[in-house]
Amino acid sequence: MSRFLTWFRSRRRSGTVAGVLVLFLVLVAVFAPLLAPHDPKAGDVLEAVQPPAWSDGGSSDHLLGTDRLGRDILSRGIYGARTSLSLAVGGVVIGLLLGGAAGLLAGYRSGWVDAVIMRLADASLSLPLILVALAFAIVLGPGTSTVLAVMALVLWGRFCRQARGEAIRLRERDYVASARISGVSSARILARHILPGAVDSLVVLSTLQLAGMVMLESSLSFLGVGLPPETPAWGVMVSDGLSQLVIGEWWPAVIPAIALAVTVLSINMAGDWLRDALDPHLRDL
Repeated sequence: MSRFLTWFRSRRRSGTVAGVLVLFLVLVAVFAPLLAPHDPKAGDVLEAVQPPAWSDGGSSDHLLGTDRLGRDILSRGIYGARTSLSLAVGGVVIGLLLGGAAGLLAGYRSGWVDAVIMRLADASLSLPLILVALAFAIVLGPGTSTVLAVMALVLWGRFCRQARGEAIRLRERDYVASARISGVSSARILARHILPGAVDSLVVLSTLQLAGMVMLESSLSFLGVGLPPETPAWGVMVSDGLSQLVIGEWWPAVIPAIALAVTVLSINMAGDWLRDALDPHLRDL
């Protein structure tokens, strides 16, 4: 029992720390225009590749230094949080709406409806991600629409499978059967009886997918098929700074990489804590 209490306190503490970090990142993203000391897209070649303020040659005007075009790393990093989090949330919301609706319908109706929807979901999950991203980049061009389209394609199948499982579990409950016998329409049953029972698991899955979408956006941008090169995004910054890393100028690539790692780790830890908090088996121990 004492070992479990120690584990629980540790999990709770780590969840609290992760939640505070996620809240901090959200506030940074929301208030980026007020927090950023410089225009993230404006550069001065005379101030190019300045090291962080604590290093020799650094300046208090650029606390985290500048990149090869003289753009402020701190300002671009702050706006990078806004870019990554907003796109990740947007992609998760789109995937949740599409996949959740399709999965609930498939699980409740079963039969050929279930078969068609799930085969489409399986097909979307089996697609090679990079090739899909390249195809979207060719058709749509690099940009937010490309990233959101790839995220939606990746996520809707995952949410569909989760929602389907919840619908199958709930459709045989007595209150659902009573509503069906009473002549309540399928749409109303799904909205009033099935969806509320599936919300917890879908919320947890959404939280856990956020970190993956932050990584996906950064990976696509790093490869040049996500956001345009001038966009202040962490993946773009890491890609742009790699050429300087080999000659010892580490800050343009390492600083955004650290921000990305901390963000993904914090969201994952917060998602794990939320999953445990909403799990009745763990909650009742």
